[in-house]
Amino acid sequence: MYSSQWTTTSTGSFSECVDRIADAVRGADAVLVGAGAGLSAAAGFSYAGKRFDDNFADFRAAYGITDMYVGGFYPFPDQETYWAWWSHMIWLNRYVCPVGQPYQALVQMLHSRDYFVLTTNVDHQFQRAGIERDRLFYTQGDYDLLQCSKPCHQATYDNEDIVCQMVERQRDLRVPTELVPRCPRCGEPMVPNLRCDDAFVEDEGWHAAARRYDAFLHRHRRDRLVLLEVGVGGNTPGIVKYPFWRMASQNRHATYVQLNRGEMLAPAELGEKSIILDCDAVQALSAVRERLG
Repeated sequence: MYSSQWTTTSTGSFSECVDRIADAVRGADAVLVGAGAGLSAAAGFSYAGKRFDDNFADFRAAYGITDMYVGGFYPFPDQETYWAWWSHMIWLNRYVCPVGQPYQALVQMLHSRDYFVLTTNVDHQFQRAGIERDRLFYTQGDYDLLQCSKPCHQATYDNEDIVCQMVERQRDLRVPTELVPRCPRCGEPMVPNLRCDDAFVEDEGWHAAARRYDAFLHRHRRDRLVLLEVGVGGNTPGIVKYPFWRMASQNRHATYVQLNRGEMLAPAELGEKSIILDCDAVQALSAVRERLG
């Protein structure tokens, strides 16, 4: 699809890139945001290091788990231990963490504009920051939803109450057996609604969001569109990165913006249509917001 030539560094100074981004957003008919885990990392919600050690030292000692991402795939010995881990993960990353500064800056930047957000993040930060539900497609699930592990049906369930109880009542890295969530239809254990294999449940809300995303793309396919990619790495490039490159190449009015820290990659053939900035997302989004007034 693309030549072997790539842009791997910023396409100008910080100030120059911010000015160009602000000008593109100001003149755009619409903004499509594609956000990945780097946006939450920029907010300080790291899955490793001190934040992991402060909250999961007991699991590190018992099972040798070294970060939250790895822990999500650990083969725990039973459902009680599995949910001691996951209730803590969900509580920390969904319910008790603050709304991150880059999310707040992004929402302020998008205010009064036609926009849509496509994200692989599952921590509910966009919703909590004020993004309207009909402008958001969270493709990989959400920490506040449960699904059948089988799954026997395509539905999801809110988990705040049960997660709160599990956090409060767990002892010795186990939750009480009666708190282990089970599918209301088949009785199998439930799991977080996160895309990690082919058992991921795409419920009606997921499909409705997918339809709204497709409608947004169709509506703006020939418009002055800013494709704002923030904090997207190489784990799932087929969801945000590759489609954004394709849309930028096919729409002569599009501007492709990539904000990331230390992981820059874009086709060089996009040329002047691309603005690449190796940066901290908090600093960049705040600066663009200020330029827009």
